Amino acid sequence: MAEFSLPNGSYFLGFDSSTQSLKATVLDSNLNIIASELIHFDSDLPHYKTKDGVYRDQSINGRIVSPTLMWVEALDLIFQKLSKSNLDFSKISAVSGSGQQHGSVYWKIGSSKILSSLDHKKPLLEQLENAFSIKESPIWMDCSTTVECRAIEKACGGALELAKVTGSRAYERFTGPQIKKIFDHQPEVYNNTERISLVSSFMASLFVGAYAAIDHSDGGGMNLMDIKEKAWSKVALEATAPGLESKLGNLAPAYAVAGNIASYFVERYHFNKDCLVVQWSGDNPNSVAGLTLNIPGDLAISLGTSDTVFMITKDPNPGLEGHVFPSPVDAEGYMVMLVYKNGSLTREDVRNHYAENSWDTFNKFLQQTQPLNGGKLGFYYKEHEILPPLPGCRFIFPSIKLLVLNTI
Repeated sequence: MAEFSLPNGSYFLGFDSSTQSLKATVLDSNLNIIASELIHFDSDLPHYKTKDGVYRDQSINGRIVSPTLMWVEALDLIFQKLSKSNLDFSKISAVSGSGQQHGSVYWKIGSSKILSSLDHKKPLLEQLENAFSIKESPIWMDCSTTVECRAIEKACGGALELAKVTGSRAYERFTGPQIKKIFDHQPEVYNNTERISLVSSFMASLFVGAYAAIDHSDGGGMNLMDIKEKAWSKVALEATAPGLESKLGNLAPAYAVAGNIASYFVERYHFNKDCLVVQWSGDNPNSVAGLTLNIPGDLAISLGTSDTVFMITKDPNPGLEGHVFPSPVDAEGYMVMLVYKNGSLTREDVRNHYAENSWDTFNKFLQQTQPLNGGKLGFYYKEHEILPPLPGCRFIFPSIKLLVLNTI
């Protein structure tokens, strides 16, 4: 790897593109925060009429998507805010970020030309309004592809055989089943698609002005990649849709440089033309990197919109439950992950019903409650649960002050 020295006083710009918001943070070389801005999709972009950043399709059970253009407009808006903070963009030496895992974006034929010729005098939204073959991106909460999952597993020799290759049996939210659903039900959309990005590679593409590669770690959450070879699995691709490899493009390590920042950002915001764009990755791989998990056996729990348990291993052994992805920081390592969909949003529903929408009130009730709550333990599934696989339901709250919510 070539060595290079950073200019004195360098800044680093990082993004977190989550289900509900887009956040930008600028750090100096000592990890001091120079600037930070947040766009909350529901409140800052109300014209998209999302709830928790998503649309829940009442006509199709389990279909949950987000408007792709909302993410584009959020990026425009967050740069407006950063510009007003008097940030010196020319000091930023590198840009990277984290994207919600499993979400997918479908670029229309001809969009690569749009990306490479963005006009710095116009916002991104205005130029990308017609760049996508489908306007709404399937995301990690979607569970409408059960039929596609079973078909992919059957074509690959069974659920366990698929897991051995791709790190997971077929899961409804994974990108492969989502692509197959579009190909099976909307072939005209699939045929009009030039490139399929993950949320992470989609955002990186905006910054380099060209289609960015999907990284190995985020690519492990697609049911399409051979996790040991770090290459697309021919069997999985053929089980999903024809001609898929050309629509997915290349793979790259999560820590690779995607390219220099596009001239659009140099001219519009006065970035240095030598500013690097490092591959974005998924939120879960980036959590592993951020928690500095690097020794086999290291384990961590992350409580967010979904709750996750991570572990590091050198010897992957995928099974019918859970997931194995290539490590985002170790070329020879892997991360093992368990995911529970009913995380913070479900906890917030309990809080809203019992504690007047206030965590302070919730904590007061908690302090008044004896440990273990008299043996009463509640499990609540607002959304279709991943582990164990159970249908979501509208739960009815009994008339008591507090329930202990267990999402482990």
